[in-house]
Formats: sequence, C-alpha cells, structure tokens
Amino acid sequence: MHTLEAVMAALIMIGVIVFAVEATSLTPLTSSTANAHIEAQLQTMGQDMLNVLSYAPYGHESPLKDDIKNWDGREYVWNGTAYQSRDSDNIALADSSLKDMLLFIAIPRGIAHNVHFTWIDTNGITIGRPYIYNGDPSDNAVIISKKVVLSDKEIGNSSSFFINTGIPDADTNSGFYNIVNVRMTLWRM
Repeated sequence: MHTLEAVMAALIMIGVIVFAVEATSLTPLTSSTANAHIEAQLQTMGQDMLNVLSYAPYGHESPLKDDIKNWDGREYVWNGTAYQSRDSDNIALADSSLKDMLLFIAIPRGIAHNVHFTWIDTNGITIGRPYIYNGDPSDNAVIISKKVVLSDKEIGNSSSFFINTGIPDADTNSGFYNIVNVRMTLWRM
C-alpha cells in the first residue's frame, strides 16, 4: 500500500511539472525573442535607409555618393542636438543626406548609430575612417553596409579629394576611382 501511495505521489508531481512547463510560453516580450525581433527591425530599417540613399534616377548621382564626395574627412559626433566635428565644436556636419535621414528616422526613435567609410588603398589594404560616431555599440547591434563605386569623372579634383578623405585613386590608368563601403551600425539605447 505504501509503494502504491509513493508511485501516485510521484505521478502527481510529474504531472504538476509538465503542466507548469506547458503553461509557460515564449512570447514576443520574452528576452531572447524580443532581442531577435528588435535586431530584425533594425536590420530592415538600416537596409531601407541605405537603399533609399543609394537610389538615383538615370543621369543623376545618388545622395549617398554625394555624401561621400562632399565628405571633408572629419569624424562627426552626435552631441544630443547636432553632429559636430570631433576636432572642433564650431564645425557642424552640413548638407548630408545621410545626416538628414538619421535625424528623421533614427534620432526620434532612440536608435544609436555609427557610420564608417572603408576602402582599399593602393597596397590592397582595407582602410576605414569614421564618418558619424554615436558611441560604442551594444551586444545587440546590427551592421548594414552598401558599396558605392566612384569614378574619376565624379570625383573631379582627385588630389584634393585624397588629401581630405584619404581615399586614393585605385587605378590611375582607367576612369575607375575606388569603391567605398558605407557601413552603418544601429542599436537601441
């Protein structure tokens, strides 16, 4: 009789444990799934921003290419109200489509962001410099990139462009100038 009572108690305990596990569900608010959902949203948002900026109708240049061509080589830091040069508070980032897009989409939603430009130098080494810096990314940051091809004709005065940005002419014997990889890092604050 005692053995039967012990078996019944064990079955009841197992039943309670199975019921408790089945009753607990993973919802979108559960930590692991919430992070994956936010990362997917940030990935889509960042890719959409770069796709919009890289679009250009026939015969025109894309806003993203214009931002690279007009870049003065400085790193700009978000100070809470504007993008200021890291070297001087008196120099603000002006006339940048990427800046306008980030001000319109990322800043109001509390999305931190960094933008880096990378390219290949004449020795075949990948070089990168920050364009916009907004802090160190969290563990849940996503990275989106878009390649932009530059030609000698689009750059114009290649020596001043090289002095300002450090982006060299990869092939001086053709109309090809270089490929710049625009890398955007997004994360929730």
